[in-house]
Amino acid sequence: MRERVEEFDKRTIHLVVIAPSKGSFVSQFLDEFGPFPFTIYGDPAREGYKQAGTVTMPKWKLLGKALFGFVTGKVKNFMPDEQGQKKFVQKSMKTQDVYIQGATILFNEKGKAVWKHIDQSPEDHASIDTLLEKIDTKL
Repeated sequence: MRERVEEFDKRTIHLVVIAPSKGSFVSQFLDEFGPFPFTIYGDPAREGYKQAGTVTMPKWKLLGKALFGFVTGKVKNFMPDEQGQKKFVQKSMKTQDVYIQGATILFNEKGKAVWKHIDQSPEDHASIDTLLEKIDTKL
């Protein structure tokens, strides 16, 4: 997303990311993986996630997918090479809700949701091309 942020900027689209964590954990994430050209907020109670209708993958299913992807080579860079990032990911896996899946929601200028995609698994994100197409046709 951050590599193509200028395509959203050209359309005067304001990007906001909401993570299922406390602000302090988001800050730690930004220290290791940032900076990002958009704001990331925390939703530790997952209220926004619940309202969006997101799903939580069963633990066995997510771990099975990760193992299968790692063994078959379909999942690259499962664990970052950089030591600080690696420690952060390991901490996340132990302390955060890594099973809840995300969503992408487009709102119009009045705050009304005009399109949404609910991720069913970690690889099921709405593509940037799809988002730009939806923005160009719905907003």
